[in-house]
Amino acid sequence: MNDILQKQRRFFASGQTLPVKTRLEYLKKLRQAIIQRQGNICRALQQDLGKSEMEAYMCEVGLALEEIAYFLKNLHKLAKDKTVPTSLANFPAKSIIRPVPRGNVLIISPWNYPFLLCVEPLIDAIAAGNTAVLKPSAYAAHTSEIVRQIMAAVFPPEYVSVVRGGRAENQELLSLKFDYIFFTGSATVGKEVLRQAAENLTPVSLELGGKSPCIVDESANIALAARRIVFGKFLNCGQTCVAPDYILCPEHIQKELTEALSAEIRRQFGPDPLHNEAYGRIINEKHFDRLVGLLSKQQVVFGGRSDAGLLKIEPTLLGGVSWQDKVMKEEIFGPVLPIVSYTSLEEELERLESCSRPLALYIFSSNQKRIKQITHRCRYGGGCINDVIMHLTTPYMPFGGVGESGMGCYHGQFGFDTFSHKKSILEQKTWLDLPMRYQPYDRWKKRLLRLFLR
Repeated sequence: MNDILQKQRRFFASGQTLPVKTRLEYLKKLRQAIIQRQGNICRALQQDLGKSEMEAYMCEVGLALEEIAYFLKNLHKLAKDKTVPTSLANFPAKSIIRPVPRGNVLIISPWNYPFLLCVEPLIDAIAAGNTAVLKPSAYAAHTSEIVRQIMAAVFPPEYVSVVRGGRAENQELLSLKFDYIFFTGSATVGKEVLRQAAENLTPVSLELGGKSPCIVDESANIALAARRIVFGKFLNCGQTCVAPDYILCPEHIQKELTEALSAEIRRQFGPDPLHNEAYGRIINEKHFDRLVGLLSKQQVVFGGRSDAGLLKIEPTLLGGVSWQDKVMKEEIFGPVLPIVSYTSLEEELERLESCSRPLALYIFSSNQKRIKQITHRCRYGGGCINDVIMHLTTPYMPFGGVGESGMGCYHGQFGFDTFSHKKSILEQKTWLDLPMRYQPYDRWKKRLLRLFLR
C-alpha cells in the first residue's frame, strides 16, 4: 500500500492530473465504463444486498452518472481563478483565489450503497485534480470487485487504485500520510479514522449517520406522507444513512398515520415482502441478529416477521414506543420504524436539541409557521419538507452532517471544494511602490496607515 501511495505521489508531482482537459477526459472514460458495465453493477448489488435492478440504477448507477454529467458541464467554470476585491492597503495589486487539488486522497466507502458511495466522492476528487486510493467495504464483495475492474479499465494505478480487504487493510491505509481522507460509515469507525488522521495532521471529511427524525403533524397530508415515508424508510431494506429513523407525531393522529403506513407497505411491497424479489435484504447475519433484537412483540403493530435464511425482515412498524426503549437508543439502520407520539411539540423539539445531531430531519406539514420554527431551531445535516431522502439526489446542494453525524460535505461544486484547497494569490504591481510600510515610521506614515486600515 505504501508503494501505491508513493507512485501516486510521483504521478501527482508530475502535474499530469492538473489540466482540466485531462480531468474531463478521464471522467468521460469513467462514464463510458459505468454505462458499459451497468448490468454487471446491478447484478453485483443484487448479490450483495438483494437490490432490484430498478433500485440499483435509481439509487447508485444513475446518481453516479448524474454527478459526472454535472462536472462535464461545469468543471471549466469551477476550476477557473476567481478575482476578488483588493484592499486599499494593497493598492495597486490584484487578488486571486485559485482552486488547487489537495493531492493524494484516500476514500473509504461503506457497504450499504457500495457503488455510489465509492464512486461519487471519487468523481469529485478526480474533478478537483487529485489522485485517489479507494477502499471499498469487504462486506459488499461482489460490488467491490466490479469497482476494482472499472477503475483498472479506466485509470492507471498511479492515478486511481483500489485496495480490497477488511480491518487490517483499513488500519494500514490510515497509518499512511495522505493529503486528505474521505470516510463514509459508522460514527464508531469515524472516530478511529479521525484519531489516526490526527497523527499525520491529515484533514478529513466524515459522512456518518444518526437517528434522523421524521415529524408528521396534524396539518400534513397523511396519505401522501405515508407513501413517501414508506418509500424512503424501506428503500435498501432500511439500510440508508438518511432514512427516517423514527416518526414523531401528535397522539391524536397516531392511529390514522399507522393505518396509512400499513396500507402503503402492503401496496408497495405486497402481502409477502419476505418473498418479494424487489425488496432487499440485510447485509449479513450480525446486522440481522442486531435488528431482530430490537423487535418487541408487544410493540409490533405491523410486520415483524423475519427469515434468517434469507436475511430478510419485513417492513415493520412499532407502536407504544418511548424514548427509554432500546430501539430509541441507537441508529436502527434497518426496516424497523418506531412511531413515537407526543402531546407537546415544544417538548419534543427541546429533546431533539439535547440529542446527538442527526444527519437528516424530515417534516410533513402544511403549517408554514411550524415548518419555519423547526427548520430554524433544529440542528441537523440536511433534510426535506413533505418528503424524505430526496435532498441527497441533487448535485446542486451540499450533502453532509453536523456534529455527531459528520463533518464536511460533497456533491457537485461542494464536492469539488472539499477536494480542493483555495489558494490565495496577491499579484503586486511593480510600477508603483507605496512607502508607507517601510521604516522609518514618521507621523505622516502613521496617519496614512490609519487611513488605509480602518
